[in-house]
Amino acid sequence: MKTVMGIVDLQEKKSLIRELADQRAVESIPFAGRYRLIDFALSSMVNSGVRNVGIMLPDEPRSVLDHLRSGKDWDLARRHEGLFYLPYAKDDEDQRKGDLKNFYHNLDYIEHSKERYVLLARGSFVYNMDFNPVLRFHQNTGADITMVYHTAAEESIGKNVVLETADNGLVEDISEKPAVYDGSKVSLSIYLMEKKVFVEMVRYTYEHGGQDLLMDGIIRRANEYTIYAYEHDGYVAHIDSTAAYYKANMDILQPEVWEELFMGENSIYTKVKDEVPVQYKETAEVRNSLVANGCIIRGEVENSILFRGVTVGKDVKIKNSIIMQKGDIQDGSLVENVICDKNVTISKDKWLKGAPNYPLIVTKNVVI
Repeated sequence: MKTVMGIVDLQEKKSLIRELADQRAVESIPFAGRYRLIDFALSSMVNSGVRNVGIMLPDEPRSVLDHLRSGKDWDLARRHEGLFYLPYAKDDEDQRKGDLKNFYHNLDYIEHSKERYVLLARGSFVYNMDFNPVLRFHQNTGADITMVYHTAAEESIGKNVVLETADNGLVEDISEKPAVYDGSKVSLSIYLMEKKVFVEMVRYTYEHGGQDLLMDGIIRRANEYTIYAYEHDGYVAHIDSTAAYYKANMDILQPEVWEELFMGENSIYTKVKDEVPVQYKETAEVRNSLVANGCIIRGEVENSILFRGVTVGKDVKIKNSIIMQKGDIQDGSLVENVICDKNVTISKDKWLKGAPNYPLIVTKNVVI
């Protein structure tokens, strides 16, 4: 993979997850106790041997910059190559929305890189993937573009890109659909192509009025490219809504999902924070939960995820919930089907309960 440069695009739309992404990029939303969503795409690239990675920053980059810093935790703080930040294109006379404008204004970084291929991925997907087989597949098929997809195991609602392919993987149709069904081939927004193909696509499409790389650069020009699809058969979640975020975190509590993502040959890296071990007091009861370092537990926790530094008081019951960093759940409280953002305090004897498929959300720094 020394011939591949990576680009992680952080341009996820916030409309369906705005409660958690109001003051941060979607890709920097905390996940699974100690990670951020961007960790999965970035770690998969690094584990595959990609050493030159550009981060296409969103319009609100502070949380991303704070998390990634120099890239040291991903072994990308290097004298040569390593981690590069590609700035968001400023608004000017050109009011077009979409990711093409940002790619176009950062083409100099891409053109001056020494790698032959470009691996483009979004940072809002959860997976642990080795991209080496994708590169071999791309080279063996002679494709102009290789798209990575997974086969949906259940029906879901949301904006999805669905592929239709021949038996050999040749893409015959690409379409955006509001729902997918069991067996649909759903794109993971991962594209591998030669650098010259990517540069030509971005430059030509943007200069001819395009806004979106997928819609204007690939779908509308599909007859100009040979496009193949490669299947990833592991766990996948696309965090494009609050419901999807909640479901993916609950999925992590399944041992087979946790082991696939975090206990395999390739690790998922994140920003290192040194914390003391969890303190389980005499009154603590914890079942089927993920508890990060620095927590103090005196109450009952079931089917839940607690991030670093959460305090759970006496006679507290937490069930099917996500409590982010520095949460303080005080004595006698009940929290069920709830997502608490960072630094939330639930005062004594308060009861909060959401619906199983529509959790109650408590935004950052709120005291209830």
